[in-house]
Amino acid sequence: MIAQEECGLKTREKLAVGLLLAMTTMGWGRAQQVASSGVSSLNWAGDVRTHERWEFGPVLNGGNGLYGHASYHFVWAGVQAGKVLTPVIHAGVFSGQFEFGAEILPFWQSYTPAPYAQTVMVNGQPVVQDYGGGTFTGVSVEPVIFRWNFLTRSRRFQPWFQAAGGVIYTTHKYPPTLLVPHGTPGGTSVFNFSPQGGIGFHYFLRSRRSFDVGLNAVHISSASLGDKNPGVNSTLQLQIGYTWWK
Repeated sequence: MIAQEECGLKTREKLAVGLLLAMTTMGWGRAQQVASSGVSSLNWAGDVRTHERWEFGPVLNGGNGLYGHASYHFVWAGVQAGKVLTPVIHAGVFSGQFEFGAEILPFWQSYTPAPYAQTVMVNGQPVVQDYGGGTFTGVSVEPVIFRWNFLTRSRRFQPWFQAAGGVIYTTHKYPPTLLVPHGTPGGTSVFNFSPQGGIGFHYFLRSRRSFDVGLNAVHISSASLGDKNPGVNSTLQLQIGYTWWK
């Protein structure tokens, strides 16, 4: 009886050891597979890097003019999309991936000082001239966004920098300047261009979902499409967004 119990115990021990070895082998194989792909089940930023995914989601901008246009304020809202085009390119501290994107901002507003009158001297005589101002409404499209996503070891944090360009249409000539009678040549233009550059990051809240923050320096100019081109030489725009990755 004792011999039979010892034999049964040894058999169960062998089965347990065999099962443990099988589980260990399977786990090691899975670990090797994950390691070879460069991404773990919790490495959310790594998943995006490995599979060169699409991204899309809403964005909201708020900003302010600088220097001579510090009294100008901005609010823009819309959607953005992008595609990671390359695998990781190793270049030391600049290692990362190239992404191409675009934005459509159907809500675009600039808040400027209210219209005002100013007395100026013309041929030695004081003349009162009316200048425009107030709230300007329009839309903006940025069809070209070149973004470099930096390589990091973080599973959540993905920094980037970018350069972009777009066009802005406003319902009234922008930026405001000396008013001219309707239909009379003069003033600025309803079309402006917006070359820009900035930095930012994706912060992954879960798999293929990220909260995004960007800081962009934006120049607004009509490229002399109007008779006057004062432009808004420098604005600083803070952008927040939420991204779905596919």
